[in-house]
Amino acid sequence: MDGQATLAVYRIRRATAADAGVLARHRAEMFRDMGELPDALHDTLIEAARAYFTQAVADGRYVAWVAELDDQSKAIVAGAGLQLRELLPRPYGARGRLVRGPQGLVMNVYTERAWRRRGVADALMRELLQWCRQNGIESVVLHASPEGRRLYEKLGFTPTNEMRYDEGP
Repeated sequence: MDGQATLAVYRIRRATAADAGVLARHRAEMFRDMGELPDALHDTLIEAARAYFTQAVADGRYVAWVAELDDQSKAIVAGAGLQLRELLPRPYGARGRLVRGPQGLVMNVYTERAWRRRGVADALMRELLQWCRQNGIESVVLHASPEGRRLYEKLGFTPTNEMRYDEGP
């Protein structure tokens, strides 16, 4: 299916706090697809994520977009979000300047199975990146699943040297 036909069936819009339930379900399904969510934690994650999204979308800490069907159902078939976090000014040697402002952490890029491989995630990410450019977000990072890596590389993301500490407090 080409991009023109796909764009005719859904529209990309900013998510609101009223979408918190769908955003939370997408988050759980994303982790389930990656094999990282035990069944025993599924409902707990949805409730915790719903509470977070309700507040964070409303106060601007989390900005999200959804792909909503352009029919009577108005079903949300995909979403992508951006958690904004304070970033200390740091040198960006390749460009000979400092990077300032909040950093956008891309999160919860998820597409319902029936809508995958139709360009929906690409459209959501392009909308998200355009918003970042328009709002002075100079640093955008994400953690790519193996399935999403090709899309992110196509959009200009490059691997970094990030490491993670898993020992806990």
